[in-house]
Amino acid sequence: MLYLDHAATGPVRPEVREAMLPFLAERYGNPSSHHTIGEDAAAVLADARRRVAAVVGMRPGDVIFTSGATEANNLALKGVAVAALLRTGRPGHLITSAIEHESVLASAEFLERAHGVAVTRLPVDQDGLVSPDDLAASLRQDTVLVSLGYANNEIGTVQDAAALAAASAPARVPLHFDAVQAAGWLPLAGTGADALSIAGHKVGAPQGIGALAIRGRIPLEPLLHGGGQERGRRSGTENVAGAVGLALALELAEAERCAAAERVSALRDAFVAGVLALIPEARLTGHATRRLPGTASFTFSGVSGEAVLLELERRGVVSSSGSACAAGSDEPSHVLLALGIAPAVAQTSVRFSFGHRAATDPAPLAEAVAASVAAVRSR
Repeated sequence: MLYLDHAATGPVRPEVREAMLPFLAERYGNPSSHHTIGEDAAAVLADARRRVAAVVGMRPGDVIFTSGATEANNLALKGVAVAALLRTGRPGHLITSAIEHESVLASAEFLERAHGVAVTRLPVDQDGLVSPDDLAASLRQDTVLVSLGYANNEIGTVQDAAALAAASAPARVPLHFDAVQAAGWLPLAGTGADALSIAGHKVGAPQGIGALAIRGRIPLEPLLHGGGQERGRRSGTENVAGAVGLALALELAEAERCAAAERVSALRDAFVAGVLALIPEARLTGHATRRLPGTASFTFSGVSGEAVLLELERRGVVSSSGSACAAGSDEPSHVLLALGIAPAVAQTSVRFSFGHRAATDPAPLAEAVAASVAAVRSR
């Protein structure tokens, strides 16, 4: 079976699994406990925090360990917006885009509905790019946060991080990047962002661990109240084993990043060329060149994307129709609709996402896609 759904999740790396094992068995202390075993766990947690901070280009105290990216995104949006509301007594204004992950869009909608926060959802062009000029024009005196995806989880389009940071900088508005898909493929340090969300299971750590790196000068109201862990910004006993795994996985992914991106990009380009040559109706979605090295997403007009997925799996290829967080929905992708793609065409979407160690021959893979589409079309 060929697994091409790494944008949804990937396997735990063997090195990461081995590094985590001691903290699931012998070294199981609570970092908040004031005894030798607890102090050992606290030291290990501090070391993991330092290592994550080094990869994302922030200070160790800026790193908040979370249960994953959904929590990190919720904490970024709700934490900043609610802190501003409590400080000023006014709801404030939030800027995001039309193609964000559901955890960002739903958090924005909650703030709008429950707290009266004004939300601007920036449009994107047909390739999925946010205009820095649109961002600059949308900034207001009461804007409390700009939250955008560094790279899109469905179509793979990579935003111009430097231009977006430059657009928001004059207003001194904090900039948050959802960097979940970018981690391991794009540089995380030096983006100009004040906050970054990452998820362990996209880079070789287990599911259930992630982080929000947010500069300490930014007021943040916690989502979880209690024991005051994570410098009072996220209560709850920390997942020490998960933090160790996340730190090592990020370090390994960063060390491999440039070589992996070059190799996988070449594989992806050959695969895309093969699909477009074999299937005249196929359309590559997202930007042709400003895209994640491992992501290729197509629409196949006139066929059901879900039916194509089933045919592909019969041929030993596992892929997806888009975001795993929207699995089971009959609605067309909000990302594709935002690109101006018709709803009926958006429902034909199939996404292929390769991992760091992909070594697939692109020609037989493209032929399998063409055969699957042909089989569905002939019914």
